[in-house]
Amino acid sequence: MKRFLIALQFLTILPVKFKGKVAPEEMAGSLAYFPLVGALIGCVLALVSVLFGFLPSLVTAALILIASIVITGGMHLDGLADTCDGFYGSRSKEEILRIMRDSHIGAMGVIGLAVILIFKFSAFAAIPKSVLWKTLIMMAAFSRWAQALACYGSQYARQDGKAKDFVERATKKDILIAMALTLLLFAALMRACGVVVFGISTVIAYLFIRYFRKRIGGMTGDTIGALSESSEALILFLNLVYIFPWRFY
Repeated sequence: MKRFLIALQFLTILPVKFKGKVAPEEMAGSLAYFPLVGALIGCVLALVSVLFGFLPSLVTAALILIASIVITGGMHLDGLADTCDGFYGSRSKEEILRIMRDSHIGAMGVIGLAVILIFKFSAFAAIPKSVLWKTLIMMAAFSRWAQALACYGSQYARQDGKAKDFVERATKKDILIAMALTLLLFAALMRACGVVVFGISTVIAYLFIRYFRKRIGGMTGDTIGALSESSEALILFLNLVYIFPWRFY
């Protein structure tokens, strides 16, 4: 239970409290519960979509987008912006890490934020309300699975940082649990089609991870945040081009 609460505290703004200090192994062990916390976040977004489903689609989409930012504190969007700034152009590892640590946001960071937010808003509005709640749960759960996947087998590209314990101490057991939870959720919500989407998305997410590792020799909290946001957009895209046209729901 403690490791689940650690994941809940790390991934949301909820005031979660527990007794005792958190050991590095417990931090890393909480990765197993990342998709479960993601699913809970998705349920909150699904509740917003249902409660305000009587409103025009564009308004409902805006409310879902706002809720997704509020419940996470926007930390993954911050990572996306820093990553866009750092990885733009043919920069060295040292330059990329220096730019990502800069508290100021650059032009590419602003563009990256605008692109991801516009796309997510458009997808929320385009997906039929009858299946939007399923998509939101899948989206939030998969992005947290992608975070867990990014931590396993990676080096931390900095000397220190909030995500260091996650990256350096992630175990195969925790990652397999996270994968199983996500896969079962996708199968329960979308049956065989969900399994296909999970497989395609995981392969694409892994390619992103490999790209980050190649450029900076590992992962940072910023690149994990960027991967999380990109993974959410990926699930929305696949639901639009694969699931929705064939009505496999």
